[in-house]
Amino acid sequence: MTVLLEFRERIRGFYGKYEIYLLPVIKFLVAFSAFSMINYRIGYMERLNSLSLLLILALVCSILPTAVMLLSAGVLITLHLYALSMPACVIMAVLLAVMYLLYFRFTPHDAYNALLAPMAFALGIPYALPAANGLLQQPVSVIPTACGVIAYYFVEGLAANETGLKAVGEEDELIARFQEIIKQLAGNREMYLTLAIFVATAVVVYVIRRLSIDYAWTVAIVVGMLMQYIGFFAGYLEIGQSSMTMRLTVGCAVSVILLLVIQFFCFNLDYMRTERVQFEDDEYYYYVKAVPKRYVPAKAKTVKKISGDRRGRGSVTREELIEDMDIDMGDE
Repeated sequence: MTVLLEFRERIRGFYGKYEIYLLPVIKFLVAFSAFSMINYRIGYMERLNSLSLLLILALVCSILPTAVMLLSAGVLITLHLYALSMPACVIMAVLLAVMYLLYFRFTPHDAYNALLAPMAFALGIPYALPAANGLLQQPVSVIPTACGVIAYYFVEGLAANETGLKAVGEEDELIARFQEIIKQLAGNREMYLTLAIFVATAVVVYVIRRLSIDYAWTVAIVVGMLMQYIGFFAGYLEIGQSSMTMRLTVGCAVSVILLLVIQFFCFNLDYMRTERVQFEDDEYYYYVKAVPKRYVPAKAKTVKKISGDRRGRGSVTREELIEDMDIDMGDE
């Protein structure tokens, strides 16, 4: 454990020292990954499927506020859907506008949640997101996560029916496509199941990790993941998607590991040294529970220089060497 704590302090110290350089790099990697996944999944407009374009766009997003990254991803999705179908493009533009307004109204600093949600679904570990929202943020931070979930299911539904959407028809057929796309999104039972479980998980995890109990974060992680596993397992059986249970099991297991890593870096307490303090003033009695953090300072390497020329001689005696090296010879 000591080795892990020292490693953690080295990582945190390194990030704190070079944050001004590391933050743009992290933003660049997130932006480039998000844009690449968008092009890979719905790359309908050939002009946008350019590596140089993605690199330039990600580089611009790395030096601008996070909201620009979210806006760029939305524009990229809309342009790809424009190449697929006008109704799909219009509906997606409206959805993104509503999501963007909700994002600015409630959680203007949590744009990463909306970007990470589709990426987590693509990697098979979306279950870590609502629990991480509850551990690290306020429950309202699940709003951009929910926006990302809606965008993901909308795009996945369009990609599954792209053949029918590409055909060009008359005005009546165009209206029918609008209705079909809206009906497909509104009737997506899996999306509603995911939204309900994610919101409930974020709230429950937040409430538990705020409790004054030992191992609050660990309990919150376990309860949150059990809620998701049981909820999704029963939900998949109900909507006839029992084949998703294996993916659910693996995804939840990996998500638990990720959440424990987050806990180790953000909230690692030593409950064996808990102290309880009681004091009073003129109006109140105070009962305080103090739990120290696990902390081991990183070992600093010291180099001791031994001079080879002392008192004009070119050699060092045994006694002088012992004195320079601070060696305790005992009674010798």
